[in-house]
Amino acid sequence: MILCVRFHAPSGGNTDAGEGCEAALPALLAVLGGLTPVVQALPPDAALVDVRGAERYFGWNAAQLASVIRVRALALRGVDCTIGAGPNPMLARMAAKGARPGATLLLPPEEVPRFLADKPVAALDGVGPATARTLCSYGLDSIGRLAAAPLATLQRIVGARAGRELHERALGIDRTPVVPNAAARSLGAERSFPRDELDPDRRRRALLSLTEELGARLRGTEQVCRSLTLTVRYADRSTTTRGRTLREPTAHSPALAELAYALHESLGLQRARVRGVSLRAEGLTPARLASRQLTFDPADDRARRIEAVADRARARFGPAAIMPGALAERADAPLADAPLAEAA
Repeated sequence: MILCVRFHAPSGGNTDAGEGCEAALPALLAVLGGLTPVVQALPPDAALVDVRGAERYFGWNAAQLASVIRVRALALRGVDCTIGAGPNPMLARMAAKGARPGATLLLPPEEVPRFLADKPVAALDGVGPATARTLCSYGLDSIGRLAAAPLATLQRIVGARAGRELHERALGIDRTPVVPNAAARSLGAERSFPRDELDPDRRRRALLSLTEELGARLRGTEQVCRSLTLTVRYADRSTTTRGRTLREPTAHSPALAELAYALHESLGLQRARVRGVSLRAEGLTPARLASRQLTFDPADDRARRIEAVADRARARFGPAAIMPGALAERADAPLADAPLAEAA
């Protein structure tokens, strides 16, 4: 069986201090690693766990192993979790989404057809809004109807390869393995304010700090990102999330900052009481595979050369060796930093 473990942010004061699940994810993965080495991180707050070997080794079934995971996460890290168990990663993720918070939903193979039958087609992996609209226009608005449709019909609607994949997934078939130590697909960072923050300039300062950190980490690993996702956490613990694709894949901090500012402005936070902001760089790819639009602007080329020099200085003398002037220490704008977390 495969487990999908979704961790919940601590309910105590640690959340306001910025110690969310994303920052604690590496330690939580270590808790899972105490039962099996086959653990794949799903940032920011989840993981896939292949427990087939653990079932044989410990003599416990998937439900018992899930109980052990919940107890250990609570005892060692003070974090509760919701767990879905299924025959493959796709079904485990769907079970975790359908489980009550803090509970475990076990999906045995014989229950898969009934579990999937009435779910909307958009709940299936690989079905985005556009594909869902296309399928619904043909009356295939549920996974059960999609599974009952002839394969040839699906292939005429969405194409040969996509139709075959949708048909298999509608039948509960997922051939994706759980890959331990998989390459990171995203990179995230978080900043928390010591009090309710109403000043948009201080929020922009936090965003600048985030983009500088993410840009440096991306360049350090020779990667670029395709999009950014901004999450704003308010005083009442509610959140708002916005995402947008970059004009081109990049690790250039000014380009990341420009998009982060645009995302922040799009929220229209007039008098919102903000307690923290987090930024996630998604769609990571090796920098050598990314193309960049050349420009005749000497300022852009100069900025990239200065950025490379600053990276070398920070690598030698520490992350605070060179920074934008706006991030210099100010007594009137304290900002608590939360650790960066990335996929394993």
